[in-house]
Amino acid sequence: MQFASVRVITADVARLVAFYERVLGVSATWATEHFAEVRTDGATLAIAGTATVRMFAPGSARPADNHSAIVEFVVDDVDRVHKELADVLTDVVNGPATMPWGNRSLLFRDPDGNLLNFFSR
Repeated sequence: MQFASVRVITADVARLVAFYERVLGVSATWATEHFAEVRTDGATLAIAGTATVRMFAPGSARPADNHSAIVEFVVDDVDRVHKELADVLTDVVNGPATMPWGNRSLLFRDPDGNLLNFFSR
């Protein structure tokens, strides 16, 4: 078995893809207007519109309703990334801080409210 991706369901695919392209610094690969993937060296973030949920199981996923998962990315310098993204990070949950286990971490929300952690070890 191989881990493939984390998929985020959204009501506005273009807006969320643009956000992730900006914060991750990579371009998305679009399959349809309802589905794109943002691929980094370590993981793929799939972004899909609500229309795709009906194809799997109607009502099984809701956009902007995540309260349990944190999507995490390793970055070289949390403080530098925080400064570079100051114009786009409108919902910072916890600014750059050193965690008790030693990681430097920046916790923020995407436009749909999904929680992201950019951290360095």
